[in-house]
Amino acid sequence: MLLILRTIIVVIYSILVCIVGCIWCLFSPRNPRHVATFGHMLGRLSTVFGLKVELRKPADAESYGNAIYIANHQNNYDMVTAAKIVQPTTVTVGKKSLLWIPFFGQLYWLTGNLMIDRDNRAKAHGTIGELVAQFNKKKISFWMFPEGTRSRGRGLLPFKTGAFHAAVAAGVPIIPVVVSNTHGKVKLNRWNNGLVIVEMLPPVDTKQFESTSVRKLATHCRELMSAKLEELNAEVAEREKNGKI
Repeated sequence: MLLILRTIIVVIYSILVCIVGCIWCLFSPRNPRHVATFGHMLGRLSTVFGLKVELRKPADAESYGNAIYIANHQNNYDMVTAAKIVQPTTVTVGKKSLLWIPFFGQLYWLTGNLMIDRDNRAKAHGTIGELVAQFNKKKISFWMFPEGTRSRGRGLLPFKTGAFHAAVAAGVPIIPVVVSNTHGKVKLNRWNNGLVIVEMLPPVDTKQFESTSVRKLATHCRELMSAKLEELNAEVAEREKNGKI
Protein backbone atom coordinates (compact mmCIF):
# COMPACT_ATOMS: atom_id res chain seq x y z
CA MET A 1 0.00 0.00 0.00
CA LEU A 2 2.82 2.38 0.92
CA LEU A 3 4.54 1.62 -2.39
CA ILE A 4 1.41 2.58 -4.34
CA LEU A 5 0.92 5.77 -2.31
CA ARG A 6 4.54 6.81 -2.79
CA THR A 7 4.40 6.12 -6.51
CA ILE A 8 1.28 8.26 -6.93
CA ILE A 9 2.78 11.15 -4.94
CA VAL A 10 6.11 11.03 -6.78
CA VAL A 11 4.50 10.90 -10.24
CA ILE A 12 2.03 13.71 -9.57
CA TYR A 13 4.56 15.95 -7.82
CA SER A 14 7.23 15.41 -10.49
CA ILE A 15 4.83 16.18 -13.34
CA LEU A 16 3.58 19.32 -11.59
CA VAL A 17 7.14 20.54 -10.95
CA CYS A 18 8.07 19.92 -14.58
CA ILE A 19 4.99 21.64 -16.01
CA VAL A 20 5.20 24.64 -13.68
CA GLY A 21 8.96 24.75 -14.23
CA CYS A 22 8.62 24.80 -18.02
CA ILE A 23 6.11 27.64 -17.84
CA TRP A 24 8.29 29.57 -15.38
CA CYS A 25 11.41 29.10 -17.50
CA LEU A 26 9.69 30.46 -20.61
CA PHE A 27 10.04 33.93 -19.05
CA SER A 28 13.84 33.51 -18.87
CA PRO A 29 14.77 30.37 -20.81
CA ARG A 30 18.15 28.72 -20.33
CA ASN A 31 18.90 30.78 -17.20
CA PRO A 32 21.40 28.67 -15.20
CA ARG A 33 19.84 29.72 -11.89
CA HIS A 34 16.81 27.58 -12.72
CA VAL A 35 18.74 24.32 -12.33
CA ALA A 36 19.31 24.76 -8.58
CA THR A 37 15.76 26.06 -8.06
CA PHE A 38 14.03 23.06 -9.58
CA GLY A 39 16.71 20.61 -8.50
CA HIS A 40 16.01 21.57 -4.89
CA MET A 41 12.28 21.20 -5.49
CA LEU A 42 12.74 17.65 -6.78
CA GLY A 43 15.04 17.03 -3.83
CA ARG A 44 12.07 17.44 -1.52
CA LEU A 45 10.92 14.02 -2.70
CA SER A 46 13.59 12.51 -0.44
CA THR A 47 11.10 12.77 2.42
CA VAL A 48 8.51 10.88 0.39
CA PHE A 49 11.05 8.08 -0.09
CA GLY A 50 11.62 7.95 3.67
CA LEU A 51 15.15 9.33 3.46
CA LYS A 52 16.72 11.88 5.77
CA VAL A 53 19.28 13.75 3.66
CA GLU A 54 21.97 15.61 5.58
CA LEU A 55 23.87 18.26 3.63
CA ARG A 56 27.40 19.33 4.43
CA LYS A 57 29.45 21.95 2.64
CA PRO A 58 32.34 24.33 3.38
CA ALA A 59 31.42 27.57 5.12
CA ASP A 60 32.44 29.65 2.10
CA ALA A 61 30.69 27.47 -0.49
CA GLU A 62 28.21 30.19 -1.37
CA SER A 63 31.03 32.46 -2.53
CA TYR A 64 32.67 30.01 -4.93
CA GLY A 65 33.14 31.28 -8.45
CA ASN A 66 33.21 29.27 -11.67
CA ALA A 67 34.02 25.63 -11.03
CA ILE A 68 33.35 22.09 -12.10
CA TYR A 69 31.52 20.01 -9.52
CA ILE A 70 32.02 16.25 -9.73
CA ALA A 71 29.88 13.71 -7.89
CA ASN A 72 29.55 9.95 -7.59
CA HIS A 73 26.65 8.64 -9.70
CA GLN A 74 24.80 5.75 -8.06
CA ASN A 75 21.24 5.47 -9.36
CA ASN A 76 18.05 7.45 -10.00
CA TYR A 77 17.87 8.46 -6.33
CA ASP A 78 20.65 10.96 -7.08
CA MET A 79 17.76 13.16 -8.25
CA VAL A 80 16.51 13.49 -4.67
CA THR A 81 19.82 13.37 -2.78
CA ALA A 82 22.66 15.06 -4.70
CA ALA A 83 20.21 17.53 -6.28
CA LYS A 84 19.63 19.12 -2.88
CA ILE A 85 23.16 20.56 -2.72
CA VAL A 86 23.42 22.00 -6.24
CA GLN A 87 24.61 25.61 -6.05
CA PRO A 88 22.97 28.50 -7.96
CA THR A 89 24.25 29.06 -11.54
CA THR A 90 25.40 25.44 -11.72
CA VAL A 91 24.17 23.42 -14.68
CA THR A 92 24.65 19.76 -15.45
CA VAL A 93 26.07 18.02 -18.49
CA GLY A 94 23.74 15.25 -19.62
CA LYS A 95 23.12 13.04 -22.59
CA LYS A 96 20.98 14.39 -25.41
CA SER A 97 18.48 11.53 -25.13
CA LEU A 98 17.17 13.04 -21.88
CA LEU A 99 15.29 15.54 -24.04
CA TRP A 100 12.83 12.81 -25.05
CA ILE A 101 11.68 12.04 -21.50
CA PRO A 102 8.17 13.55 -21.25
CA PHE A 103 7.96 16.68 -19.08
CA PHE A 104 11.39 16.18 -17.47
CA GLY A 105 13.35 16.41 -20.72
CA GLN A 106 11.77 19.71 -21.64
CA LEU A 107 12.45 21.17 -18.18
CA TYR A 108 16.01 19.85 -18.31
CA TRP A 109 16.68 21.81 -21.49
CA LEU A 110 14.80 24.98 -20.52
CA THR A 111 16.68 25.29 -17.23
CA GLY A 112 19.94 25.68 -19.15
CA ASN A 113 21.62 22.29 -18.81
CA LEU A 114 24.14 21.31 -21.47
CA MET A 115 23.21 18.27 -23.56
CA ILE A 116 25.78 16.17 -25.43
CA ASP A 117 25.50 13.41 -28.00
CA ARG A 118 27.50 10.57 -26.47
CA ASP A 119 27.10 8.47 -29.63
CA ASN A 120 28.98 11.12 -31.61
CA ARG A 121 32.55 11.11 -30.30
CA ALA A 122 33.56 14.22 -32.23
CA LYS A 123 30.71 16.27 -30.74
CA ALA A 124 31.32 14.82 -27.28
CA HIS A 125 34.98 15.92 -27.41
CA GLY A 126 33.82 19.34 -28.61
CA THR A 127 31.95 19.70 -25.33
CA ILE A 128 35.20 20.59 -23.57
CA GLY A 129 35.62 23.62 -25.80
CA GLU A 130 32.03 24.60 -25.19
CA LEU A 131 32.50 24.41 -21.41
CA VAL A 132 35.58 26.63 -21.60
CA ALA A 133 33.69 29.12 -23.77
CA GLN A 134 30.82 29.25 -21.26
CA PHE A 135 33.26 29.86 -18.39
CA ASN A 136 34.79 32.77 -20.29
CA LYS A 137 31.42 34.40 -20.98
CA LYS A 138 29.58 34.30 -17.67
CA LYS A 139 29.47 33.18 -14.05
CA ILE A 140 28.52 29.57 -14.40
CA SER A 141 29.57 26.20 -13.02
CA PHE A 142 29.10 22.69 -14.35
CA TRP A 143 28.06 19.53 -12.52
CA MET A 144 29.43 16.31 -13.98
CA PHE A 145 29.51 12.61 -13.11
CA PRO A 146 33.08 11.51 -14.00
CA GLU A 147 32.17 7.81 -13.75
CA GLY A 148 30.06 8.33 -16.86
CA THR A 149 27.38 5.88 -15.74
CA ARG A 150 25.48 4.74 -12.64
CA SER A 151 27.55 2.57 -10.32
CA ARG A 152 24.55 0.58 -9.00
CA GLY A 153 26.35 -0.82 -5.97
CA ARG A 154 29.72 -1.43 -7.67
CA GLY A 155 31.51 1.21 -5.62
CA LEU A 156 33.22 4.24 -7.13
CA LEU A 157 33.87 3.37 -10.78
CA PRO A 158 36.94 4.55 -12.75
CA PHE A 159 36.82 8.22 -13.77
CA LYS A 160 36.71 9.48 -17.33
CA THR A 161 38.88 12.55 -17.89
CA GLY A 162 36.52 14.96 -19.72
CA ALA A 163 35.64 17.01 -16.64
CA PHE A 164 39.29 17.34 -15.68
CA HIS A 165 40.43 18.37 -19.15
CA ALA A 166 37.75 21.09 -19.12
CA ALA A 167 38.75 22.32 -15.64
CA VAL A 168 42.44 22.57 -16.54
CA ALA A 169 41.70 24.27 -19.88
CA ALA A 170 39.41 26.81 -18.21
CA GLY A 171 41.63 27.30 -15.16
CA VAL A 172 38.79 26.58 -12.71
CA PRO A 173 38.83 24.38 -9.61
CA ILE A 174 37.29 20.94 -9.24
CA ILE A 175 34.82 20.63 -6.34
CA PRO A 176 34.07 17.02 -5.37
CA VAL A 177 30.66 16.10 -3.96
CA VAL A 178 30.21 12.72 -2.29
CA VAL A 179 26.88 11.00 -1.58
CA SER A 180 26.82 8.11 0.88
CA ASN A 181 25.54 4.77 -0.35
CA THR A 182 21.94 4.58 -1.57
CA HIS A 183 22.18 1.26 -3.44
CA GLY A 184 19.59 -1.14 -2.06
CA LYS A 185 18.79 1.34 0.70
CA VAL A 186 15.29 2.40 -0.33
CA LYS A 187 12.48 -0.11 0.19
CA LEU A 188 9.30 1.49 -1.11
CA ASN A 189 7.10 -0.47 1.30
CA ARG A 190 9.21 0.60 4.29
CA TRP A 191 8.38 3.93 5.92
CA ASN A 192 11.86 4.84 7.20
CA ASN A 193 14.74 4.26 4.80
CA GLY A 194 17.44 5.85 6.89
CA LEU A 195 20.11 8.49 6.45
CA VAL A 196 22.01 9.75 3.42
CA ILE A 197 24.86 12.25 3.80
CA VAL A 198 25.78 14.54 0.91
CA GLU A 199 29.11 16.28 1.49
CA MET A 200 30.82 18.92 -0.63
CA LEU A 201 34.59 18.83 -0.27
CA PRO A 202 36.92 21.85 -0.50
CA PRO A 203 37.94 22.92 -4.02
CA VAL A 204 40.87 21.17 -5.68
CA ASP A 205 43.21 23.71 -7.30
CA THR A 206 43.79 22.45 -10.84
CA LYS A 207 46.75 24.80 -11.32
CA GLN A 208 48.80 22.43 -9.18
CA PHE A 209 48.38 19.79 -11.88
CA GLU A 210 49.19 21.92 -14.94
CA SER A 211 52.73 20.55 -15.09
CA THR A 212 51.54 16.95 -14.72
CA SER A 213 48.92 14.88 -16.52
CA VAL A 214 45.15 15.31 -16.37
CA ARG A 215 44.97 11.65 -15.42
CA LYS A 216 46.88 12.43 -12.21
CA LEU A 217 44.31 15.11 -11.39
CA ALA A 218 41.49 12.63 -11.99
CA THR A 219 43.24 10.02 -9.84
CA HIS A 220 43.79 12.52 -7.04
CA CYS A 221 40.12 13.53 -7.02
CA ARG A 222 38.98 9.92 -7.14
CA GLU A 223 41.17 9.07 -4.16
CA LEU A 224 39.71 11.99 -2.18
CA MET A 225 36.16 10.93 -3.03
CA SER A 226 36.79 7.25 -2.38
CA ALA A 227 38.18 7.96 1.10
CA LYS A 228 35.29 10.30 1.89
CA LEU A 229 32.70 7.79 0.61
CA GLU A 230 34.12 5.11 2.88
CA GLU A 231 34.08 7.54 5.81
CA LEU A 232 30.47 8.61 5.18
CA ASN A 233 29.22 5.05 4.75
CA ALA A 234 30.81 4.07 8.07
CA GLU A 235 29.25 7.09 9.80
CA VAL A 236 25.80 6.37 8.37
CA ALA A 237 26.01 2.72 9.44
CA GLU A 238 27.04 3.69 12.97
CA ARG A 239 24.36 6.37 13.37
CA GLU A 240 21.61 4.14 11.98
CA LYS A 241 22.70 1.35 14.29
CA ASN A 242 22.48 3.67 17.30
CA GLY A 243 19.31 5.39 16.12
CA LYS A 244 21.08 8.77 15.85
CA ILE A 245 19.69 10.03 12.59
